[in-house]
Amino acid sequence: MSYMAFSLSFTLIGLMMAYLLFNVQNTEGKTLNAVLFEGMTKDWGVFGKQFVWLLLLSEACLLFVAAQTGFLDGPRILSNMAVDKWFPQRFGSLSDRLVTENGILLMSFASLCMILISKGSVGFLVVLFSINVFITFVLSQLGMVIHWWGARKTEKGWFGKLLINGTGFTVCLFILITVIIMKFDEGGWITIIITGIVIVFAIYIRHHYNVIDWLLKKLDVYVENADKEMEHAIAKVHFKPEEVIGEGKTAVILVRGYNGQGIMSLIHTITLFDGTFDKYVFVEIGILNVRTFKGLEELQALEKSVSDDLDKYVALAKRHGFKSESIKLLGTNVVEETIKEAFKIQKKYPNCVFFGGQLVFPRETFRTRYLHNHAAFALQKRFYQEGIPFVILPTLLGESEEDMAKNIQ
Repeated sequence: MSYMAFSLSFTLIGLMMAYLLFNVQNTEGKTLNAVLFEGMTKDWGVFGKQFVWLLLLSEACLLFVAAQTGFLDGPRILSNMAVDKWFPQRFGSLSDRLVTENGILLMSFASLCMILISKGSVGFLVVLFSINVFITFVLSQLGMVIHWWGARKTEKGWFGKLLINGTGFTVCLFILITVIIMKFDEGGWITIIITGIVIVFAIYIRHHYNVIDWLLKKLDVYVENADKEMEHAIAKVHFKPEEVIGEGKTAVILVRGYNGQGIMSLIHTITLFDGTFDKYVFVEIGILNVRTFKGLEELQALEKSVSDDLDKYVALAKRHGFKSESIKLLGTNVVEETIKEAFKIQKKYPNCVFFGGQLVFPRETFRTRYLHNHAAFALQKRFYQEGIPFVILPTLLGESEEDMAKNIQ
């Protein structure tokens, strides 16, 4: 950071001094650097023009490379927002290149839309860029001010660090307000509207996920009363666990965490298929996202969490007389990782059927279709293409999202 600060400051001061020394004036259709270089090489003849073109080409290449950071770091920010439920959760999944694929597509589409809407107006795009950049700077510096103030009792030298970030916050806020006021009629008001829409959208997404999380808590009753629910299920069928008719047949249940949905999937498999399976294999994939991929500790914590969840499922099934095993996986893509493991499972358990749970909302809307991961349907499609039996077990949520939202409020 020190090297970057020094090099950028040195370059900026050098350019400003060069503008003054060569009396660079604003020229229609030319950048200040183009005017500067032409003034520096005006006595160089033909070679001077070639030199200017080479410098401008180098500058364009540099800007092109710099522009790629938005297509790399932008999706990473979307991933963090998705993990924290401020954006659709599908943006939290990593692709094979460890960059969010959907995020890159979104950034590309948004960039294209802005170019078409603004008709390539550099003036408007610079205003849009400047305001949003300084909004980011203000929020970053404010976050650091809050951090150092909270760490004042444990961090040595906190006041000096607080002073640095406090100064940065004050300067950035002043520049932000100044740019908004001075450029309000030159695209500033449109920028505020666009940015405001994105903020409102993020708040709306977070509210939706909060409502659904509250809805899902209703399923926790199955976790608290798992043994009773299992006894209930066994009592409904016409067999005892030691008397199953499907010797050698295995139910492979895909789960994600030890929760009500997973337990309901197990219960549905027992009751709906009435003694068909004599063994239950639980498979869970620990998803590597931007949060869990930060370091070894996060990976180890994820692996332990998956192992603990699977151990609970296996123990639950064995307590009620069923043979049970578990398979633990880590990966970035649920569908691809499951398909790869499915072939190995089929070799080990030739007479197996795969099961996956799927949340069913009382009323299907665009929000529920887009904002929630329908991995079960994607898995079913891929499994069918490979000729592997796959059954989706529905988990019905009792109340509508609107009713639940009213209850929360």
